[in-house]
Amino acid sequence: MAGQQQAQRSNLDHLVKHRRIDIDGVDTFYREAGSVGAPVLLLPHGYPSSSVEFRGLMPVLADGYRLLAPDFPGQGLSATPEDFDYSFDGYARFLERFVAALGVAKFALYLHDFGSQIGLRLAIARPEMITALIIQNGDIYEDVLGPKYAGLKAYFADKSADKAKAIEDAVSEEGFREEFLNDLRPELAETIAPDLWQFHWSLMTSRRKAIIIDIIKGLEQNLDWFPRYQAYLRKHQPPTLIVWGPQDGYMPAASARAYLRDLPEAELHLLDGGHWLLETNLGEVTELIDDFLARTLVRRP
Repeated sequence: MAGQQQAQRSNLDHLVKHRRIDIDGVDTFYREAGSVGAPVLLLPHGYPSSSVEFRGLMPVLADGYRLLAPDFPGQGLSATPEDFDYSFDGYARFLERFVAALGVAKFALYLHDFGSQIGLRLAIARPEMITALIIQNGDIYEDVLGPKYAGLKAYFADKSADKAKAIEDAVSEEGFREEFLNDLRPELAETIAPDLWQFHWSLMTSRRKAIIIDIIKGLEQNLDWFPRYQAYLRKHQPPTLIVWGPQDGYMPAASARAYLRDLPEAELHLLDGGHWLLETNLGEVTELIDDFLARTLVRRP
């Protein structure tokens, strides 16, 4: 009987739980899988996604790790409070409070899309918390940004009404579709489910759209943080796995290789995929992460 109960608990550990928690008054939705005593992998999501991004990864790794994926305030299924600081700094502070609320003192950190900017700000503030990094299509090197940054660069150079409108118009259902398909070759693009952009667009409100537009426009100030992110990597040299989809108009292969300037010992893998690698290359990515973490962290028995 005891053995049966233990097996049932083990099976439950592999399942993704969908939970809510109050973080300083913010009703926060998050996904969790794995045992509470296992090494933690924190999964901050990118734009225009949510913790949905990690729905496939989490159950596969749950046998050895505790995986935590929150929806940021104003995104996904979390609340959109009026008084929250909707900035990279605000989201980094939110992540720190989130892990503290769940009793987590150390964790490996998955860096993807604008989650890489948020996660690295947290790492700079609390380097002692970071056990390892997994970097997947997250940009911190300005000289190797891809051609899809042209619209943003045009806005940064000329903040006219026309340039601003182009940014605002991109926050649309069609804009979300373009973000998910990006530069994927046609055979891979067919594997990206329309559910992704349709679901996330269905959660959009006028308030949320204004928040996202402000965040996108604020990427200009984020460029000033790029040297600080790079300095953190050079100084602390966290164990790092880089898994990258080079079919990415924002962050091509050169954006991945640039990390080796500051992390020469990092493991780099360029896969046959794009910006949303967990949609097209889940098996490869999971195998690489599992092998990397098994060598880097202490797995639970």
